[in-house]
Amino acid sequence: MPLLPESPDPRFVLARDNIRIATYEFGDPGGPPVVMVHGFASGGLLNWHHSGWTRVLGRAGFRVIAIDQRGHGASSKPHSPDAYTMPLLVDDLLDVLDTFLLDEALFIGYSLGARVGWQACLDLPDRITRAVLGGIPDGDPLTRFRVDEARECLETGTAPTDKLTAAYVKMASGIRGNDLEALISLVEGMRGGAQPDQANPPQQPVLFATGTEDAILEKSRTLATAAPRSEFFEIPGRNHFNAPTSKDFRAAALAFLK
Repeated sequence: MPLLPESPDPRFVLARDNIRIATYEFGDPGGPPVVMVHGFASGGLLNWHHSGWTRVLGRAGFRVIAIDQRGHGASSKPHSPDAYTMPLLVDDLLDVLDTFLLDEALFIGYSLGARVGWQACLDLPDRITRAVLGGIPDGDPLTRFRVDEARECLETGTAPTDKLTAAYVKMASGIRGNDLEALISLVEGMRGGAQPDQANPPQQPVLFATGTEDAILEKSRTLATAAPRSEFFEIPGRNHFNAPTSKDFRAAALAFLK
């Protein structure tokens, strides 16, 4: 017997700007709905299904809907930076909720997905009732990303000299199906947009979770202290890239959602 249920075929939601958003449904169709949004250069199946989240939530009686954000997975991958802004990513989430006829939903997001979740809690307070935000820092975490060096790498194969840019390019290039040009455009399009602001935190119950080995741990904790109905969980022994695979993280999120 496989450890994970088979991956379903994607069901596509047409966003308001005609971008196709891939979604994957798991668990109990009649259970409380949980919408899951992945991090940069990942995907709904990679971030949540292959790491065991969909199995755990499904066994707990939840209806799970995982999303491939635009530019990722089986979703459309436009190459224009104008196609990637925080309002558009939140609108994609809203379009998914509307298509699935969900008046309310729980939310789980990691890294980029957590930033979308923070903004969605603010913009959709009647639709997102409770959220788990993993690996979320304050400010724009990709300001150091050198778009010029990444595009030079894409065009000529020249490796970026900036260490952070090189790490992200290597990670993105190593995942099958990724479109590096779309992901670079995402970074460029989102730069300077809405960021988590301690002065304007979500009012819903929120679990913040960040790895003990993640450089953004204290910044995440600072964000959590600003939210009036928040809890904070340190994911033991995990950094920013491997935190989603943590059994402890899954258990803390499940207890919080229940």
